[in-house]
Amino acid sequence: MVNPDAVRNVVGIIGNFISFGLFLAPVPTFVTIVKKKDVEEFVPDPYLATFLNCALWVLYGLPLVHPNSILVATINGVGLLIEIAYLAIYFAYAPRPKRCKMLAVLAVELVFLAAVAAAVLLGAHTYDKRSLVVGSLCVFFGTLMYAAPLTIMKQVIATKSVEYMPFTLSLVSFINGICWTIYALIRFDIFITIPNGMGTLLGAAQLILYFCYYGSTPKAGDDRSLQLPAKDGSAHSAV
Repeated sequence: MVNPDAVRNVVGIIGNFISFGLFLAPVPTFVTIVKKKDVEEFVPDPYLATFLNCALWVLYGLPLVHPNSILVATINGVGLLIEIAYLAIYFAYAPRPKRCKMLAVLAVELVFLAAVAAAVLLGAHTYDKRSLVVGSLCVFFGTLMYAAPLTIMKQVIATKSVEYMPFTLSLVSFINGICWTIYALIRFDIFITIPNGMGTLLGAAQLILYFCYYGSTPKAGDDRSLQLPAKDGSAHSAV
């Protein structure tokens, strides 16, 4: 007989690898920043959002909050370190006004995280209560993160071009959503199911849009090619 926990662990490990790949997706952006020694029009918002999201999922996955969720904590812990590296690079090459803005947002996030951790660990005395508080926050911020592609999807429809919606990233995001949704359903976890179910649907919608508008996308050298500011909107959730 198949052991559900064993299957869940296998799915979670696969999800870890996929999520790790998503966390590394912005690497080309930061290679460009380091080479040019300038952040240009790139913004830190996606990385600040992912930092907060990862930190909340790490808290959720801790044995003191939600037992048997170590795979959730590990991949988000890795993601947290990666986002810190991205933010450090951005800080190193950003002009003073952008640095100050980034640090202000980061400080608010850290205070918020400390308040949540203290309230949960000191004020909630059961796993169910701790899971409810942290899980609800994870659902809220995770849903916002997964909803971020709506902006680029709107742009695709308006311009009839998928130039700024890479197929590979959309496909991997879709697979990631499926993987973590299955993980959450094996031992039902509503807090992981909701954002990843939404992520799966949005990923499918992106793929459908891609195939619908690929033919009308301006090719390299085409005078109709879009000219947009260099902004990196990649924000990804591990779960």
